Amino acid sequence: MSESRRILLVVHPNRPEVHDHALGVVKRLKAAGVAVAVISDEMRGTPLEDAPDLISADPADPTHGCELVCILGGDGSILRAAELSRGSGVPLLGVNFGHVGFLAEVERDDLDVTVERIVSRQYTVEERMTLEVVAMHDGQTVFKSWALNEVTVEKASRERMIELTVEIDGRPLSTWGCDGVVMATPTGSTAYAFSAGGPVVWPDVEAMLLVPISAHALFARPLVVGPDSQLAVEVVPRTEGGGVVWCDGRRAIDLPPGARIQVHRSADSVRLARFAASPFTDRLVEKFDLSVHGWRGAARRASESAMGSGTESDAESGTETG
Repeated sequence: MSESRRILLVVHPNRPEVHDHALGVVKRLKAAGVAVAVISDEMRGTPLEDAPDLISADPADPTHGCELVCILGGDGSILRAAELSRGSGVPLLGVNFGHVGFLAEVERDDLDVTVERIVSRQYTVEERMTLEVVAMHDGQTVFKSWALNEVTVEKASRERMIELTVEIDGRPLSTWGCDGVVMATPTGSTAYAFSAGGPVVWPDVEAMLLVPISAHALFARPLVVGPDSQLAVEVVPRTEGGGVVWCDGRRAIDLPPGARIQVHRSADSVRLARFAASPFTDRLVEKFDLSVHGWRGAARRASESAMGSGTESDAESGTETG
């Protein structure tokens, strides 16, 4: 078998129902001449640990030589894959084995078609902006990281609020007693920022969101700023217990009172493989199970018109649409 083509397979290690599907994917890709690499340490104790002919990826550079990262799991697994591929330019293709799976391209029932499209390279690539974050204290950098969805600054103690001063483009905006602040990308607008009351932003919009969490203030509305804006959050020195900064809910560090967290657009994007150029509206309807009962729309009306005036429309014949 030629190994000129290779993908990295990322599988949720603690989801046994995914492992049999993963073995099937490996078998079909190998039969089509596509080599499959995995991170061996993550596959220990799973059926993939002893699967024949799998390539053990270099933990320091797991996407080396790979044309694609295929993920079987939920959004958490896709965020993990984004960490592994950071800076490589290798696109991610997510197959949803989780719940909502906003970042996934296809559902588990479409796995056969997914393998066929990987083999034939029938996909396009979409760029998603990411964020860089730097946390400082007493003039020293204490934390550097990045995020695809969001950077959050949160209270460290459940029983206390955290006091934060928010700054945009070098100018102070407001000081809030709150549970925290979410700074999100459009991709992250349907994640934590959405839960905190922020707007849904279409992925092709270049912007950043700033969403306060349970702020005790009259002016505490979600904000949408330009992609080149510079955001900063300072933990007010008198805050008891300090806070915590999180990146995508995966990477964190404790923040002492007086810490400053700076967030801006990253030069490195995350690339997502897409099979169809379906409207983002359709994804919202599907993932949030939104009711569209009664919709007729221009496309349906045009179809009915083409049928001719002598044919009853669905509405006229009493047939329910939606």
